[in-house]
Amino acid sequence: MSTGSLTSKYVCGHRIIILMVLCLFGLCLASSRQAPGKKRPRKKTDERVYLVHADKLTYDQYGRNRDAQVLNGKVHFRHKGATLTCDSAYFFEASNSFEAFGHVRMRQGDTITLTSEYAFYDGNDQMAHARRNVVLTHRQTKLYTDSLDFDRLYNMGYFFEGGKMVDKKNVLTSDWGEYYTDTHEAVFNYNVHLKNPKFLLTTDTLHYNTRSALAHIVGPSKITSGESVINTSEGYYDTNKEQAQLFGRSTLVNKQKKLTGDSLYYDEKRGISEGFRNVVYEDTENKNKLYCDRFWYNEKTGEAYATQRAKLVDYSQKDTLYMHADTLKMYTYDMDTDSTWRTIHCFNKVRAYRVDMQAVCDSLVYNTKDSLMTMYKDPITWNVNRQLLGEVIKVYMADSTISRAHVIGQAMSIEQVDDKEHFNQLSSKEMLAYFVDGEISRSEAQGNVVSAYYFEDDKDSSLISMNYIETAEMKMFLKQRKLQRLWAPKSDGVSYPITQIPPNRFKLPGFAWFDYIRPVDKDDIFVWRGKDKGKEIKPINRHQAPLQKLSELKETPPTPSP
Repeated sequence: MSTGSLTSKYVCGHRIIILMVLCLFGLCLASSRQAPGKKRPRKKTDERVYLVHADKLTYDQYGRNRDAQVLNGKVHFRHKGATLTCDSAYFFEASNSFEAFGHVRMRQGDTITLTSEYAFYDGNDQMAHARRNVVLTHRQTKLYTDSLDFDRLYNMGYFFEGGKMVDKKNVLTSDWGEYYTDTHEAVFNYNVHLKNPKFLLTTDTLHYNTRSALAHIVGPSKITSGESVINTSEGYYDTNKEQAQLFGRSTLVNKQKKLTGDSLYYDEKRGISEGFRNVVYEDTENKNKLYCDRFWYNEKTGEAYATQRAKLVDYSQKDTLYMHADTLKMYTYDMDTDSTWRTIHCFNKVRAYRVDMQAVCDSLVYNTKDSLMTMYKDPITWNVNRQLLGEVIKVYMADSTISRAHVIGQAMSIEQVDDKEHFNQLSSKEMLAYFVDGEISRSEAQGNVVSAYYFEDDKDSSLISMNYIETAEMKMFLKQRKLQRLWAPKSDGVSYPITQIPPNRFKLPGFAWFDYIRPVDKDDIFVWRGKDKGKEIKPINRHQAPLQKLSELKETPPTPSP
């Protein structure tokens, strides 16, 4: 084979490759001119484009537009209720189309105006292709771009080389978008930014209604408003009312507080946040979390409540505290001062667990001002092998660890001895317990004090005796949970050898060991177990001063004079 034939084949093959590349390039250009939405069926029209006016009309018989009428000076077209004016144009009467140049302006009705430097209009398809410095005006909405195709058949304009839409308060920018003048609906794709004097929304896909100012989020999005940041992948944001309805596991962050839920509602004007299903509210400053299925919070008043499997987790200390109740409520006071404090109300079936302390009661109030936790209605607390119960229990905290406990009414302290069969017991009207490093160091009992305390052999820790004491007041000093010293004023007491303890002295009146109620781990707080029937504390009616009621007063009519 000759060199010439090889060269010709090489050149031929090279041309084929170039043609293929050009074809692919042409397809890319063609596809870039298509709308980002679905292709719509088109209905052709045979209504002619009318030339209303031109200062000058000529023909270019030898140029590239030999089939066109060359128009100059105040050119004016009309087609199906729309008018178009420009400086000059090529009018293709046979194909019912024209090219317009310079100060191009198309007007449709009283609400739609399209201006550009260049435009091509196809009368059969009712399609206008506007280029360079394009502005589409619809009522109070303006769309700015360099390339816009306006479909008069569907009253829809779309851009594909970047655009900006401006309405009353908002500015939207994206790489690709559509706008429907009939419905006021806009669809923006790729690198979308919705700006407002009060917030910024960034996403890849956004549906926006210019009439209602409602943004429909359909992809991973971020809304920044002041100190609040919202992350979501689905939802609605009303830019007028500044309200957000978010779905698809969204989050709301405000300073050091973070709210996450399967669905969220946020009203920025009112400062109200709501969460539904699998809600997590975290305060990183105070190191606590709240889990629930229903959450409500007012950031302006500091009021909040949580219900439906509500769980409070405090991880501010070495040991984490887990607490559950049917409902938790929070109230904040002195918000505008440096002395802000809160009360947290937990009620109905409260259960709490921490490694060094567990608690159960019907209702509980925690006051951050005094670091005081007050438990009501059959409260019980446990510390290692010690149980405290009474009518009301107040627990004072210091640096999130227990400092002291105050048991009011039918107070009883029970400590299980190491053999698991005997119990050190102390009962009184009131009782105070002081703690150091999470362990009880001193206790004080006042009013009708009765104690039963076991002593151990120093050699083998076996029980050797039990002291039974009745007195008006008692103080006990302990170290590593062992009794070091006991003080009491005048008292009656008996020391029984371990083998000679009377049966009625083993357990004091009102004794009950509630190990079957005690939470055993962080998950057990959700399993409510009440006291066995008959074991509930029976309230004691205190004597009250007699009060005379006005309704009980009866006037004695005066005795008539004789």
